[in-house]
Amino acid sequence: MDAIRRSEWKLFMVLKDMEDDKAYRYFTWIHLPMYTIILSLLFSSYQTITFWVLDIFFIIHTVLHFFFEKHPRNEFKNGFSRSLIYPMGIIALIHLICLII
Repeated sequence: MDAIRRSEWKLFMVLKDMEDDKAYRYFTWIHLPMYTIILSLLFSSYQTITFWVLDIFFIIHTVLHFFFEKHPRNEFKNGFSRSLIYPMGIIALIHLICLII
């Protein structure tokens, strides 16, 4: 995850003041079960709802990254990070529109 490499926890109020090693572990342990739940829901009868939630999340995530572009602790100001973040928001928006239509 690019977020782990770039120490994204430094942008969160709860984790930013923790030691990096401790914050890294919390950040990672929060994400691992979340990924497992999302993947299992994508292959369940809740697939459509999961797509809605993920699309909305990716759109909000992209907007937040855009607004936090100038944050001093933001390390996502490189082409690789942007090539992951912004297309996901655009694709999610297109997918959400397709779900509505």
